[in-house]
Amino acid sequence: MRRIGLMGGSFDPVHCAHVELAELALRHLTLDEVRWIPVGQPWQKARQLAAPEHRLAMVEAATAHEPRFTVDPIELRRQGPSYTLDTVRALQSRSTQPAQWFLIIGQDQFANFPTWQGWHELLQVLTLAVACRGHDLPAAPQAMQGLNYRVVELPLPPLDVSSTDIRTRLGRGKDPYSLVPDLLPYGVARYIATHQLYAAPPASST
Repeated sequence: MRRIGLMGGSFDPVHCAHVELAELALRHLTLDEVRWIPVGQPWQKARQLAAPEHRLAMVEAATAHEPRFTVDPIELRRQGPSYTLDTVRALQSRSTQPAQWFLIIGQDQFANFPTWQGWHELLQVLTLAVACRGHDLPAAPQAMQGLNYRVVELPLPPLDVSSTDIRTRLGRGKDPYSLVPDLLPYGVARYIATHQLYAAPPASST
């Protein structure tokens, strides 16, 4: 039976901590594949994201080095808010062979999991793989306590990296290449520089 990890996110931009988490999941869970899924229209975020084609291309650049990484634009092609349950249902229905599915999430997502649409069903059809930075798996949210579900810990070393911080630096004029290799994979920095993503708009003349 194939073991498949699902790695969803805005990836705006994708950064080195995302890649390290996916590589950790490959090793720690002995996965056959990590499927990266850039979100289309996130239901929990109101801000404007970079264009779907840019975020997709950046994920492809960040994952090209590992043949067990695949990129699936399923949510980018769907109209309306992106719900994980819809995506998981679609992926499982089109799967041609038996598979065990793992949903790779962070601690904040784990804490808020009962707010997700269809979270009870998600717990029944996949295993939660929770990235824990420097300490043990936190206690389950109250709504999940006493339920029968599968969860595993991904012991991720503490990494001070966030897409928000990267966008802020780039908006202040930081050269994308200066963020390699600590924050950005080289291919992502090159794509950002080529397409001038996240740069502050020029000041209007008066």
